[in-house]
Formats: sequence, C-alpha cells, structure tokens
Amino acid sequence: MRVPLSWLAEHVDLEPGARGADVAAALVRVGLEEEGVHTSDVTGPLVVGRVLDVTPEPQKNGKTINWCHVDVGAELNGPEGHRGIVCGAHNFAAGDSVVVALPGAELPGGFAIAARKTYGHVSDGMICSAKELGLGADHSGIIVLERYLPGVEVAPGQDALALLGLAEETVEVNVTPDRGYCFSVRGIAREYAHGTRRPVAQVFRDPVDVQVPTASGPGYPVRLADDAPVRAAVGCDRFVARVVRGLDPAAPTPRFVADRLRQAGMRPISLPVDVTNYLMLATGQPLHAYDLATLQGELVVRRARAGERLTTLDDVERSLDAEDLLITDEVPGDPSTSRVLSLAGVMGGAGTEVSASTTDVLVEAAHFAQVSVARTARRHKLHTESGKRFERGVDPAIAARVAELAVRMLVEHGGGTADPAATDVGEPAAVQPLRMPVAFVERTVGAPFAADEVVGALEQIGCAVTADGPELSVVPPTWRPDLVQPVDLVEEVARLRGYDTIPSVLPAAPAGRGLTAAQRARRSAARALVDDGFVEVLSYPFVAAAVHDAQGLAADDPRRAALRLANPLSEQQPLMRTSVLDSLVEVVRRNVSRGLRDLALVEFGAVTLPLPGAGAAPLPGVDARPAEEELAALHAAVPPQPLHVAGILTGTRRGPGATADGFAGGGEPVLWADAVDAVRTVAAAVGVHIVVEAAEHAPWHPGRCARVGTPAGHLVGYAGELHPAALEALELPARSAAFELDLDVLLGQVGASPQVGHLSGYPAATQDVALVLDASVPAASVEAALREGAGDLLEDVHLFDVYTGPQVGDGRRSLAYALRFRAPDRTLTAEEASAARESAVAEAARRTGAVQRG
Repeated sequence: MRVPLSWLAEHVDLEPGARGADVAAALVRVGLEEEGVHTSDVTGPLVVGRVLDVTPEPQKNGKTINWCHVDVGAELNGPEGHRGIVCGAHNFAAGDSVVVALPGAELPGGFAIAARKTYGHVSDGMICSAKELGLGADHSGIIVLERYLPGVEVAPGQDALALLGLAEETVEVNVTPDRGYCFSVRGIAREYAHGTRRPVAQVFRDPVDVQVPTASGPGYPVRLADDAPVRAAVGCDRFVARVVRGLDPAAPTPRFVADRLRQAGMRPISLPVDVTNYLMLATGQPLHAYDLATLQGELVVRRARAGERLTTLDDVERSLDAEDLLITDEVPGDPSTSRVLSLAGVMGGAGTEVSASTTDVLVEAAHFAQVSVARTARRHKLHTESGKRFERGVDPAIAARVAELAVRMLVEHGGGTADPAATDVGEPAAVQPLRMPVAFVERTVGAPFAADEVVGALEQIGCAVTADGPELSVVPPTWRPDLVQPVDLVEEVARLRGYDTIPSVLPAAPAGRGLTAAQRARRSAARALVDDGFVEVLSYPFVAAAVHDAQGLAADDPRRAALRLANPLSEQQPLMRTSVLDSLVEVVRRNVSRGLRDLALVEFGAVTLPLPGAGAAPLPGVDARPAEEELAALHAAVPPQPLHVAGILTGTRRGPGATADGFAGGGEPVLWADAVDAVRTVAAAVGVHIVVEAAEHAPWHPGRCARVGTPAGHLVGYAGELHPAALEALELPARSAAFELDLDVLLGQVGASPQVGHLSGYPAATQDVALVLDASVPAASVEAALREGAGDLLEDVHLFDVYTGPQVGDGRRSLAYALRFRAPDRTLTAEEASAARESAVAEAARRTGAVQRG
C-alpha cells in the first residue's frame, strides 16, 4: 500500500518536520513492514518555461518540427536570454507556460536529458508531455500549464517538480493478511497515530466521518438471494446502491485525485472510475460504478448457475462456478431474463462498464464475505485491488458513508444530480464481545502489564471495553475482523507498547525429555552419510506422472498410484511422490546440467502411499468440533506417509587423490556396490543388522540390483545401479547408482539404548574359509548359515573375496570369509577355533550346498 504524505496528513497530524523515513519508522514501530519511501522517477532541473516564439520547420521526411525559444528564468537562460529547444508537438503557442527538462535532468525510464544537435539545431532541453513525466498516458501534446493547472499562477524558472507534485514522498508498506484495514489511508493514518504514541482521538480525522442524509424512499431495487449450501458466512450481508444522473461525460478527473492515484500506483481512467478507486484507497471500501442505462431491472445477488458465463472488464470470457457469488439483474417477475453483471467483490463485467458516453451512474458499495471472494479470485486466477481488500476483511459499517462520499464527488466534479432515494439492504452480523482476564496479557507476553494500560491500548485501537472484576469484555471495532480470540487482543496490547520494550526470555527446557530412540537413529544415519561424502538436500515432494514412465515402472506398479493434489502449485507436477527418488532425480539432473557430474546426494523425506479404495476425506462442518466418528473417518482417509531415505551417486567415487568433499575428487567410477555400501552405512549407524541379496526391481539394472531386508524378512529397500534406459530418460550420467530405504521399517527394528556387554581381554583367533557353491545362492544366506553354525565363540564374519572362473566351474563361484573367534574367559586354543570353523562350514553346506574349497 502506497500513501503520499500529503494525503496522509489530511487524516492524521504528522509530527513537525516528519519526512517519509520518519513516517515509515513510526509504522514499523507498530508492526507494519516498510517497503520503501518513493518520489517520482524525475530528477534534476525541471522548471516552468514560457514560450517566446514558435517557428515551424518542415523536414524532408514529411514531419514538421517547431524551433522554439523558451524563457526558463533569468538564472537558467542562455546568453541570449532564452533557450532554444526543438519540439515535435503542435498543441502550444507563443505565450504558453510549459514544463521544461533542462540538461542534467532524468525522466522516467532512465531517459537522460542533454543538449543535443537535431534537425539542424542544438536543442538545449526538452518540453515535456504528461506521459514523459509519468503523469499520465497522454503523449500527443506537451503540458500547457494554463490548461493543466487552471487558476494557478506560474513564472519562468519556477521549480516544476514541486508544482506538479513530483517531489512529494510516498511511503509504501507491506500489509500482512491479518491487517486488511491497512489497505487504506484510513487504516495507515490510525497506525501512524499509534506509532507516534499519541491519542487517536486527538490527531486522527476519519475520512468516513460524514453524515448520510435520510433517503426519501427506496432507491434502485436490490435483492439478496444467496441460496448456496451452508457456508462459514453469508456471501453478501449488506448492499448499498446510489444513483447519480446527468453527469458530464467529458468532466475531467480533479487533479488531486489523479495525482494521488498515480502516486498510489494506479492509472487515472475517467471521473466515475477514478472516484471509486480514490475512495477505495482512502477508506478501504471497494466501490463499483455501473452505467445505469445498461441495466435492465432489479439487481440480484446470487450464486452462479450451471452454464453461466461472464466477460469481465479485462475482456476475458469466464465460465462460472456454482460457488461464485454474482451481481445479476433481471426484469422483475421474470427470472428467465437474469443476466450476469459482475463477479461480486472481484471484477465487474464488460457489458455494464462506464464508458465515455455515460451520463447516469449507479454506485455500488457492498460487503462481501472474505472466503467467498478469496475462493472466486483464486478459482479464476483474478487478483484485483477490490478482491485483495474483501478477502482480508472490509468494514461493513461504512458502506453507506463511502457511497455518500462518492455521490458528493460525482455531483461536485461531474455536474450530476443525486437521486434522493437510496438503497441499503441487508444487516451485517453484530460483532461479538470477547472475554479476557487482564492477567492473560502478562501471562502470554511474559512482561508486566497494568490493567489501565491494557484497557487503554484496546480503546486506542477502537475497542469498547467493559471491566467485570479481573475480566474484560471487549467488543472489537467493525474494521478489525482479525480480532477473533483473546490472543489477538494480547498482540494489540503488546505492539502498542512496542515489541522493542518486551524482553526476550529463553524458556527453560523441562527435564526428562529429549529425542526418542528413533529420532536419534535418524540423525545418526544422516550424520554417517554426510561423513561418508554425501550432501543432504531437500526437494519438493511434487512430481509429474512422466517420472514413473522414465523410471520404467510397470503399469501395475503400486508406485504409479500417486495422490493427485486438488490445487497443485504447478499443473506440471500435480502428484505427491511415492518414492523419494521421484523428486531427487530432478535435483541431480539440475546439478548435472550445470556441469557438476561427480555427485553424491541424499535426501530424508516422507512419501505418500494412497490406500486403494480409501476415497476422499470427508469435510466436517466448521460450526462445532467434529464428532469422534468424523475424526476417525478423517484419519482413515489420510494415506500412510512413511519416512524414506534415498541417495544417488554419479561420476567418480572417493578414491586416491580425492579432496575433502568426498566425491568431488579423482577416483574410480561409481559402481552399484557403492550404493550398497551406503545402505550398510545407514544400517550400521542405526544399529540394525540387514540382509542384502540379488533382486530385480525398477528402476534398477536387473543384474546389478540388491534387495535390502532384515533377518526377520522385512523389506527395507533396494540399492544398485540404475537401468540404462531410466538414466537416459532422466538425463543422468551413465552407470549412476542409487538406493532407497524405508526408514520407518528400519527404525522399527531399533530397540532401547543398547547395553554394552562384557569386553573380553583375551586375544582373537582368526580363520579363513573358502566355499564353492552355486552362483545363484545369495552371499547373505551363506553368511547367516556360518553365523548360526559357528556358535557363541564367533565374534565377526566378513566376506573378503569372490571368485568365478574355470577352477570352480560354470555357474558356480567361490566366497571367501574371514571368521573371528574369541572367548570371554580364556585364550582359545587352535583346536577350539578350528572346531567352531568346521561347525560353521558344516551348517553352510547343509543349508546352501556349499563345498569347502581346497
């Protein structure tokens, strides 16, 4: 919201000598964020000039330029007592006062003015049009001040920046969604009074403090017929309509109105439109002007019907939704004649807009429900100044007074006559009082507040406060729909005192609480992977359906059954991911496209797995707490969202000459085994034993994919090299490896904090064994058999070699294991270690058919 200081000063007394920065600081003091302090984009010498003579000079290109001598004041004139300027406009004559930009000035758009030779003359400045100064869209002729500022005395050399208001400061603040009343000079003026610690009643002048004359009778017919299903609020609870007839279509917008609209960032259009925009900025109440001649009968406020369409003021034809609140008109008694005029609170229709020939105007000032306007604006992707105010809350008590202000301005500046009759239908709901103990403020803020200070602060913002012992009954003002619960009142009291005066106190953490075992395990896993050279990233959980095709998932793969968002951030990514790899591949692809090919990225995040046949979640009412059955149905409809961890490795892995960042140095190319090693790192970090065996699972390479499970048979995830076709479709480097684990399953195996057993001080006995067996037998199965057969003396078993070749035969391989034995109470003899090894080999032979290699 932009507010010129002169406009602000009309409604609140500025402190003596206050500049834009001072006003902005006062607003920041009460919680409004400063966006900036602006002036016009015109800088340098801009002065009034009087045209001494005009000499037309036809050119070879068919144009006729004017060679002018202009008096710009004794101090600025050249040696001849004037300046020579070339001008292509023809709407002025000798004796006219004009605006001259002298060399050294800069106009909007970075247009620097200098003495330039053109058309055979040295043009020593520029005579300016309104568009060139950013004052309007008219560039057909230069500004003649006698016509632009009728009745204003000007003299050559006078500062035109001040004369035209181009030097005035405008303060811009960022209005948060809960402070919709600050989308007006009225609201900003109140906040400035609060920010300067002065009583509002003494320094604030309300722009809507105007008497509305008693109507002679009912005005233009209006009917509220909002018959939509039960909602949080009625779509329209007040509608005011006033009629002004006999306007002069050529009546110009008053200069002060046009200037203030431009300073606020809006473009002047015509008197009726500019008046409605001006009063919206001044009061926060949006208005709409209809060309009365285009209306056919009674105005009806209702919801849209099937098949209805509307061409809005932006010349876009829109298909309307049953939830859209509309302004329509129809011939009384004939519903078949109903015609859509506008989207209520959002934008009017092109068929009834005010035009250059409009003489009779109907002014609408209504109060529409916040939710209704917000949903319509988002549904049609139509965000307007009026919609922005309605969806944040508009004061329902000022509609008639703002309409009266509009009527007065149209009559005064347009020469029209106001109808004595007026329409005011509907009754906004009364503001309900809030009850709050005085001590609640101190308890919430953590600083002492006296009862007088609490009551005084609430009365300053416009509340009616009644004390009932230690408790207050507070009726918020009609312009503050954001005050709906006691904590909102506490915030007002605190900000009026000043946030900078409230001490920051760090609360003491309660004893006996901390991270759960699963939380500690999850952090340990992340730390271990980062220590191993991975970089943890965070991606959006939204994906496109094409990612499943790129990964080569089967048509019946359950990962394709992704949940579709009803209102996605992007229509290109409307699905919730069913695998962390779905979104992580996009992060890797983006990095690879920027020249980073040696990557090891990991992400911890939730996936969404819809339950077949679960259906959509029910929508309980908002008038009461949902029943237990409704809550149960809501929980039942929420799909499982387990926590996963996934990683992708590309390029080269850590090796000789690698730098400290892990995978960024030279080394060997990434292999499928590196992904498996990362899985083992995660398992070791959380203290869970895993079983790794060969598998086939998209998007991994069929011959280089490992299934990761627990000894109890739970599936944890997969790891290995990604399929070449998937890598090509995903635009990732060849031979890239990846893994993904279900952390909920893995962490479910984490018990209480492990207790360290007895540490033996006796030496270990290590014996190696090589087993020949069928190549299809998983190494994990052999390891499990060795562990079970070796008994309690086995401390560790480790696979250190795999051999295939003619010595072991086709379809077979040799697995070499190192077995470490240790006794807790003695040094093992060679015979005891050998017996344990033989027992392990025997069990492996029984379960897997392994034969000890000689």
